[in-house]
Amino acid sequence: RVRAGGRRHPVGHGARARGVLRRDPFRRARAAHGSERGRGLGTAMVAGALPYFFGKLQLEKLYSQPYALNAAPNRTLEKVGFVFDKEYVTIPGSLNFEQPVKRWLLTRAAFEAHYGALSDRL
Repeated sequence: RVRAGGRRHPVGHGARARGVLRRDPFRRARAAHGSERGRGLGTAMVAGALPYFFGKLQLEKLYSQPYALNAAPNRTLEKVGFVFDKEYVTIPGSLNFEQPVKRWLLTRAAFEAHYGALSDRL
């Protein structure tokens, strides 16, 4: 959970979702409170979690597939270094409806090119 600016309530969370650890896990993150949106917290949360995924979990690549019609998470992924991979229709989870998603990819090499060597960050 992520807390912002001394607030008592969490403003978001992130988790590793389905996938084979060290090969192709998907990640997810959500902003929890609408009043906190539009302040760059999601971008900070995703960027802050990347060293964990690539360092601690030793991943080689990371995917994220937000709802294609929700511009905010798609912009966030691009800002932090993800590259658009493809768009397709799926049911992303048991609580979701069939929807178009945009799949984004960030490789370990691209992460290190964008942010510097992991050894410098951990």
